Amino acid sequence: MDNKTIRFIVGIVGNIISLYLYLSPTPTFVKIVKFKSVKAFKPDPYLATLLSCVMWIFYGLPVVHPHSLLIVTVNSAGVIINVTFCSIFFRYSAWPIRKKMIIVFILEAIFIAGMVAVALTLEHTHPARSMLVGILCVIMNIVMYASPLTVVKTVIKTKSVKYMPIFLSIGNLLNGSIWIVYAALDFDPYIMVPNVLGAISGMIQVGLYVKYNKTTNWDEEEEPPNEVEMPPSASNA
Repeated sequence: MDNKTIRFIVGIVGNIISLYLYLSPTPTFVKIVKFKSVKAFKPDPYLATLLSCVMWIFYGLPVVHPHSLLIVTVNSAGVIINVTFCSIFFRYSAWPIRKKMIIVFILEAIFIAGMVAVALTLEHTHPARSMLVGILCVIMNIVMYASPLTVVKTVIKTKSVKYMPIFLSIGNLLNGSIWIVYAALDFDPYIMVPNVLGAISGMIQVGLYVKYNKTTNWDEEEEPPNEVEMPPSASNA
């Protein structure tokens, strides 16, 4: 097989893993619908993931970075899933949280509109547009990957991994790894950088799980603290 075919196959695998990560919060939203309450959960991870997906979709469009169909497909799925999650969250939230979500939606729409306008009017070549949008995507993903640091801190402090799901941690590791391979096959630093961070984040989480699994009280039934809510860390190419 040639390099292009191998990259396409790797991208398909990456799409599947990323889709798994996007859907991983589903049990949380099943509980929200069941109890008609968002409880202690926050909408921040889903609002951030939604913005990230839209940015990566724009990056993958032919006008910015040609031959990036798999980037568009995986992030389009991410948009649909996270719009659904945000809608459920909005429905079962109190007005203060709804107000915050509306403000964030507006700010995200303004940001996306500004990014698109600048990229298409001030930059006239694919490399220039790719660099501008790619850098913004990398910055966004670095911010998103910083969020699990609070989880790591809590796990070390409590010596408990009860609210750091191992399958999500493994998913983050696999997701970052597969997209690193995808980026390396046709070198793309803007895909490479955030996924290297994602793979490292996943490795740290898996390592902590192995270390603190035996000291975790799995029978305890308390509510998960706000700070250990685990967002999906799919940098989605």
